[in-house]
Amino acid sequence: MPSHCCSRKIIIFDGSDLNLPSENKPKPQYDISLGSQRARSLQTKRFSHFLTNYFFTGEIDRIEFFTMGGWLSQLWWGGDPDEVNPVSGMTRREVYAVQRSWAPVYKDSVATGTELLKRFFQAYPQSKEFFKMIRKLPEEEYAQNFQFKAHVINLMSALNQAVTNLNQPEVVAVMMNKLGESHRKRKIQEQNFHDLKEVIVKMFIEVLKLDESTLGAWGKTVGFWYKHIFETLNSGDESS
Repeated sequence: MPSHCCSRKIIIFDGSDLNLPSENKPKPQYDISLGSQRARSLQTKRFSHFLTNYFFTGEIDRIEFFTMGGWLSQLWWGGDPDEVNPVSGMTRREVYAVQRSWAPVYKDSVATGTELLKRFFQAYPQSKEFFKMIRKLPEEEYAQNFQFKAHVINLMSALNQAVTNLNQPEVVAVMMNKLGESHRKRKIQEQNFHDLKEVIVKMFIEVLKLDESTLGAWGKTVGFWYKHIFETLNSGDESS
């Protein structure tokens, strides 16, 4: 057997207890979960073949079995997944839930954004006054109006940037400040944002079938956005 002065080892672990989203769990070459059918198969076939060809030929000289849990979980998440960020008030786990649920929404962003605004106008008809391009148009003609479509694209792009950058909350805070500034100049009121939030939540519940924890994460997300939008929306400072 080779000496251990220059150790060459393979680490075989059971990743079943990893606190990670299931689709992102690491897939080791040999995942030994003792007692499982899969483990027995590996031990009697491929694993024994692996040992024969590598261990006994000296290409590796140590094999370590252990369970990986907390530290690998933190490595994946970039830290404690349940630690609350002081800027956003959200955990890494909540950010992941929001970003994951957002992906199918943004997949067809124009259709989603159009439906969102249609629902907004239906619930709050007076809000159409802020949209000159469709103020006098019937709902069925919204999609054919290029100015309206451009607004939808801008809206969904802004939302996408705000979601995808949640892991950089300081950046998102600045983005929301700028959004508040631009909407203040258009005389948009805080209540209009609260009305839109109500429509978004109802639509997400109906269309995405979000579970309670993900819906709660979205509530925190919008709360974080609105906090920084309102900082400038309600400010008397007209500087850019």
